[in-house]
Amino acid sequence: MVLNVNKISKNFGGIQALTDVSFSIKEGEVLGLIGPNGAGKTTMFNMITAMFPPSSGEISFKDDSLTGLKPHQITEKGICRTFQNIRLFADMTVHENVMVGNHCRLTTGVWRSVFRTKSQKQEEAAVNRKADEILEIVGLSEFKDSIAKNLSYGQQRRLEIGRALASDPQLILLDEPAAGMNEKETKDLFDLIKKIQSLNITVLLIEHDMPLVMKICDRIVVLNFGKKIAEGTPEEIRTNKEVIEAYLGVEEEDDIA
Repeated sequence: MVLNVNKISKNFGGIQALTDVSFSIKEGEVLGLIGPNGAGKTTMFNMITAMFPPSSGEISFKDDSLTGLKPHQITEKGICRTFQNIRLFADMTVHENVMVGNHCRLTTGVWRSVFRTKSQKQEEAAVNRKADEILEIVGLSEFKDSIAKNLSYGQQRRLEIGRALASDPQLILLDEPAAGMNEKETKDLFDLIKKIQSLNITVLLIEHDMPLVMKICDRIVVLNFGKKIAEGTPEEIRTNKEVIEAYLGVEEEDDIA
């Protein structure tokens, strides 16, 4: 298992956001984390990436506890994420945005940068090459010199994923990557996620586009009101009565005589 979430709970004052949620992610799989708005999905992402700590429970990555780590240390471990709202460096180029993502893997210090030593120049050249490779993966090579804010919405989404890939992750968390996309952009996203999986990078996906989730995920975990209500294959989730009720609701019987 790459990631183990064990009995995680989170409360914010009097609000219980998550209650005893447990699941694991196998190496190389795409795991979907789904549920209605307010179910606690992004809260779970925020705890995995140390945006804030759980109230109770344990999260471990390759058998190493993530308790007490800071967000940059989580990235260094090999976990990265994207966000619901695009967070690019809008006035930087596409290429520069990807280069920034590789910052956590750099070893050159301040003085070597100031004096432009041989090792610093070699590392800078390697970062440039890596950025080019990632732009090829996400299909943005022809836009490398474009300013990020000038890209289309779907291209910006792919750039954000590219920047995350630049950190050399073993696990990538995608928070509603298809939100706001048209049919063509969603198809391109599907292809990109499959390409990421082929690179042996594990994917944890929050998404409301159910056709995409059912098509791309190996397994799915379902949250509702902060609790796990189901876990299984897409087919098992598709036919799960409790999941159907959580998403669609059930018609109450008329008790009026």
